[in-house]
Amino acid sequence: MIISVASGKGGTGKTTVATNLAFSLGKNVQIMDCDVEEPNSHLFLTPDIKERQAVIAPIPLIDEDKCTYCKKCMEICRFSAIAVVAKKVITFPELCHSCGGCMAVCPENAILESDRELGDIETGSIKDISFIHGRLNVGQVMSPPIIKKIRTFAKEKMVNIIDAPPGTSCPVIAAMKGAHFVLLVTEPTPFGLHDLTLAVEAVKILNIPHGIVINRAGMGNDGVKEYAKKEGIPILMEIPFDRKIAQIYSRGELIVEKMPEYKNKFIDLFDQIKRLVKDPADKGAGIK
Repeated sequence: MIISVASGKGGTGKTTVATNLAFSLGKNVQIMDCDVEEPNSHLFLTPDIKERQAVIAPIPLIDEDKCTYCKKCMEICRFSAIAVVAKKVITFPELCHSCGGCMAVCPENAILESDRELGDIETGSIKDISFIHGRLNVGQVMSPPIIKKIRTFAKEKMVNIIDAPPGTSCPVIAAMKGAHFVLLVTEPTPFGLHDLTLAVEAVKILNIPHGIVINRAGMGNDGVKEYAKKEGIPILMEIPFDRKIAQIYSRGELIVEKMPEYKNKFIDLFDQIKRLVKDPADKGAGIK
């Protein structure tokens, strides 16, 4: 089973929910931090990292001895990663999406592949929990390839919890697509509601079952609850606006360790998700 924990904006408590949910389940679970621009699940779980691997993407390398400057490579590239100016071909690796289109259309076979390191992936564990996270290298902008690589570690017979990037852009879609359930974490404020509505629209397009966790409940207004009722989206859990919880978070600690009564609340959250997931393929996929 794959649960993607997402939010329309940063700072709502998405990582708090993802890490505490994983820790509460304890066994047969792994957490995959796909917020590769700023991963922070490791700060709360402090895993023992065992392996690291680079994430490589191909970029075009021009053999100008063969090139006839026909501009077909430039014309097919929708991201302007190649420019042909007079008798010169200029490439912009940071813009390249590694689709291979330029190689496919080159009539002279004048385009080869070179490697670009986008970032890295680290794997490890904390107790019985498997841990995977990725980091995008400084100066790189293409995070979806790293997210997709992280997701290859998903195991069919485990509960795979994805800590998705914030927002609703391409990296978020890469972290949500194909999940069995999307857990949307929000806060009861006008900004929280605004960005929640954007996230819900993205999840609806992907046609994935979803529910809401309200973090810092009691600090704002009832706008989120009214919206959820109107849209028929279940509110699966509320975490109160509590000074003690804020202090635990600020120290990089887990709520369920410092406030053990919350462990059952997160387990109940998972039980609700299981009831909402109706895909028959989930049978035997870590759902019991």
